[in-house]
Amino acid sequence: MSWTRSLTGSDAWLVTGASTGLGRALTEELLATGSAVIATARNPLSVADLCQQYPDTVKVLELDVTNHERVASVIDQARDVFGGIDVVVNNAGYALIGAFEELEVGQVRAQLETNFIGPWAVIQAVLPLMRQRRRGTIVNISSQGGIAATPGTAGYSASKFALEGMSEALAAEIEPFGIRVLIVEPGPFRTDMRRRSLETSVHRIADYPDYGGDLRRAHNVQDGDPRLAARAIMAAVRAPLPPLRLVLGASALNVVRGKLERVTDDLAAWEATSVSTAFSPDVPRSPRQAARSSRRASP
Repeated sequence: MSWTRSLTGSDAWLVTGASTGLGRALTEELLATGSAVIATARNPLSVADLCQQYPDTVKVLELDVTNHERVASVIDQARDVFGGIDVVVNNAGYALIGAFEELEVGQVRAQLETNFIGPWAVIQAVLPLMRQRRRGTIVNISSQGGIAATPGTAGYSASKFALEGMSEALAAEIEPFGIRVLIVEPGPFRTDMRRRSLETSVHRIADYPDYGGDLRRAHNVQDGDPRLAARAIMAAVRAPLPPLRLVLGASALNVVRGKLERVTDDLAAWEATSVSTAFSPDVPRSPRQAARSSRRASP
């Protein structure tokens, strides 16, 4: 499928999960500043109002990132419109919250499919376009939970830790092609993440706190402004020397710093043990190893 009218704008972005929260705020900020955007959502009607407001710079497409055939089709359509894509933002996702013991394997698998495998598919589909042009930026929306897990977030943090590990390796692989990776780690922001985009454990175990319920009740104390987060992301993408990680919010900054301090403390406390594991022929062997060696040496 090809469109007869191409979008116009200073740069070309594709945003997944553009219907609500940070994705919606970012899409609106981009359009307000003259960028062209392909805004994707599982329900395109939720973003249809943007087409009326910005008819020349936005195109809305239906996309569920777990549908990999559809992912490839959307990237093909974006290529038809833009000729290439300057920035891809992997924002679509949700949070699976509950005690580790409460979560079903099927729930965890679905969490990984959306938050990790989905972005993987999007990136694989867009990389040939970016490599051909020798430029581009991939923005992966992680979380403070992608670097520091807390009780009740085992499922969610597993997906975000995976996203961050993939992003680090990817950044090193594609840097020679002029393509950059930005990992965004927001703290609590005033989005619907803790309501519409939150799934909880099916089976509650009384010994554990109600982690999902606690998060929902704390919805109104989120202190981050999604519009300011969107502007920070745009600034980082357009910076001459962007970071690999962009932490958003004072809460997230404290969480990440606390994690780094704990890791540093463990390294210092156990450094002697860590470096003591180098192979040495002088290290005494176990009786079993000594017996094997003796048998091999016998004539």
